[in-house]
Amino acid sequence: MLSEKLYQLRKNSGLSQEQLAEQLNVSRQAISKWESGTAVPESEKLINISNYFGVSVDYLLKDDAEDKVKVTDSTMEEKPKMKAGIIICIAGIISMVIWGLLSIFSPEASDQISDSSMMTIDGNGIFLMLCVVAIVVGAGLLLKNKKK
Repeated sequence: MLSEKLYQLRKNSGLSQEQLAEQLNVSRQAISKWESGTAVPESEKLINISNYFGVSVDYLLKDDAEDKVKVTDSTMEEKPKMKAGIIICIAGIISMVIWGLLSIFSPEASDQISDSSMMTIDGNGIFLMLCVVAIVVGAGLLLKNKKK
């Protein structure tokens, strides 16, 4: 049944009804009605559901147990990329905060690191640059996944 399949797809993706509703541009109440079987999505919404979860419309509508979910590669890769984006972004922010606190409360440690740097840019500049790059890369991965 469509209602059961939609519920399972949503749960397997770790989404709340509200989150799925936001992704499909419908109300949370619409998702609730579809999952309870009191309403059926319009054809345009069925196509959106199909595309979002990477399954065929046939899979959603047919009761055949043999019809398998056809998950696309992008659906399988989406969660790891999102997790990587979050981790990289947070690591960059935490590193920047720690470096800032270290520079304020222990300037001699900051000077020692910059003196021992093999690069022509001082150690502070390189570390700050790496933090910014980590934040930008992490944010880029998150934004790229948000568009899908």
